[in-house]
Amino acid sequence: MCGIVGAVSDRNIERVLLEGLKRLEYRGYDSAGLAVLDSKKQIERLRAQGKVKQLEDLLNQSTLHGDTGIAHTRWATHGIPCEANAHPLISNNEFVLVHNGIIENHETLREMLLEKGYQFTSETDTETIVHLLHYFYQQKKDLLAATLATVAKLEGAYALGIVSSHAPGRLIGVRHGAPLIVGKGEGANYIASDTLALNKHTKDFYYLEEGDVVDLTRDSIAIYTAEGKKVERKLHTLESNVDIADRGEHRHYMIKEINEQGRAIVANLEGRLGNGRVLDSAFGLHSKELFSKAKHIQFIACGTSFHAAMVAKYWIESLAGIPCSVEIASEFRYRNAVVQPDSLFVTLSQSGETADTLAALRLAKKSGYLSTLAICNVPHSSIVRESDFNFMTRAGMEIGVASTKAFTAQLVALLMLTLSLGRKNEQPIVNELLRLPKLIEQVIGLNPLIAKLAERFVDKEHMLFLGRGALYPIALEGALKMKELSYIHAEGYPAGELKHGPLALVDKNMPVIAVMPNNELLEKIKSNLQEVRARGGELYVFTDNMQSKDEGIHIIQMPTVDPVIAPIVYSVPLQLLAYHVAVLKGTDVDQPRNLAKSVTVE
Repeated sequence: MCGIVGAVSDRNIERVLLEGLKRLEYRGYDSAGLAVLDSKKQIERLRAQGKVKQLEDLLNQSTLHGDTGIAHTRWATHGIPCEANAHPLISNNEFVLVHNGIIENHETLREMLLEKGYQFTSETDTETIVHLLHYFYQQKKDLLAATLATVAKLEGAYALGIVSSHAPGRLIGVRHGAPLIVGKGEGANYIASDTLALNKHTKDFYYLEEGDVVDLTRDSIAIYTAEGKKVERKLHTLESNVDIADRGEHRHYMIKEINEQGRAIVANLEGRLGNGRVLDSAFGLHSKELFSKAKHIQFIACGTSFHAAMVAKYWIESLAGIPCSVEIASEFRYRNAVVQPDSLFVTLSQSGETADTLAALRLAKKSGYLSTLAICNVPHSSIVRESDFNFMTRAGMEIGVASTKAFTAQLVALLMLTLSLGRKNEQPIVNELLRLPKLIEQVIGLNPLIAKLAERFVDKEHMLFLGRGALYPIALEGALKMKELSYIHAEGYPAGELKHGPLALVDKNMPVIAVMPNNELLEKIKSNLQEVRARGGELYVFTDNMQSKDEGIHIIQMPTVDPVIAPIVYSVPLQLLAYHVAVLKGTDVDQPRNLAKSVTVE
């Protein structure tokens, strides 16, 4: 996932840009670069494939200095990772630009620009923007006017940072479908993809709104709409802005990461939605053509990722109408699986190094699958490198072994995959995806209530988690979190299976947790819960549509949600419950015994 940093200052800013890139490394990238206007108001640029450290080494060996500039970490979408495709990109040594997002009409723009004599040195969609900017400047003779004319021709999602030798001491930023913030400093102003990039230099930020164009000098900040109308945006002062790997005020990394889920979802969606749909290139170049050929989806995963894939099976079959299979990687790799015709092989892994999943992928590449897609949180990982297509979940660094934000980020990615496969009536579901961050925040607001509730489970030895439909995998995930963190034996079941065995375990000492949103299975699961109460079991029900005066039924009121996104929302309170039970029991929350974050052994 790309990261942008820009600055205009009364002093040299190349080290500020480099530091900002370091702070954005968690977003994932394959190359890095920066460009400044030097003392002669000429563009100087450095680019490197690989880590920001390679760029830092180049900077240390150079004489590059300047008071206006932009910097970028790139995750390849158009063109392979290499120096030629790295940002910033230049047109005629007069304009330099960085870009986060996808330009959907870049091929049409490229053809038009080639006809006008522009030469391309990269395979990127971004180079069309910088040449278009140069083209319009010849007519407008003003950087802001040329920018407004340029963005009017772009289709897709993008955040831009722009500098020109024709406008020394000015920095332009654009937000359309991808986030960009403005930092207000002393004798300097900034743009960035994330406040983390700038937290050593300012705590005062403007959050640009959709379509905003900002024109910065070292002493001024002017924000305009895409139509060129000047607007005011609220200045926000952050009380704290801690490093991504710093627990800050949180007792454990896990609770910090639970609280970061809204932000992780925003990052996951950025640049991938537009005009009420998932952009065609969100899953990579030519993914639209691939998805149109897929007649079957084969998911392979382990642990928490397996539960995410199980949810996706419900989504894909009901919304996209495509048959779907889900299998645990360690089982798949040791049996003779029948490959369905035109089957897309999808691996889910948070680390991208999960040994069983990687082995299954390598087996699949020899087995006649249509293609392979990796959904992962770590760029450059083995599974990402070895898959034909990849989709980064952008959850950021997750230190707690028991996954939280990486799991919900996977679910968001899988719902976007479902929409890309089905391409039917996307707008309502896209609207629900955009609501998710606020819904997550509402659920996190239940934290004090859930912390108090956790006291009831500390002395328990066994627990049952129940769900139906797409909430059944969430019950499995809730049970997994509880056993990982608290070491209490917990099992997840589809509620309809109670009478086929697990009901024998239910008594007053066996708490039963149910996830029960208002969907077509609500009345069915209510009947299943009565089976528990009839055996003396104590119920804890997370729901948005149930009341009870029964002292043995404890209702935790959830926000009303669309059934499609309910699995994502309902996973959060179960994470909080497991966390607080573990804290009360005194276990090692962030590093549970016998477990590792990245499972690289068989």
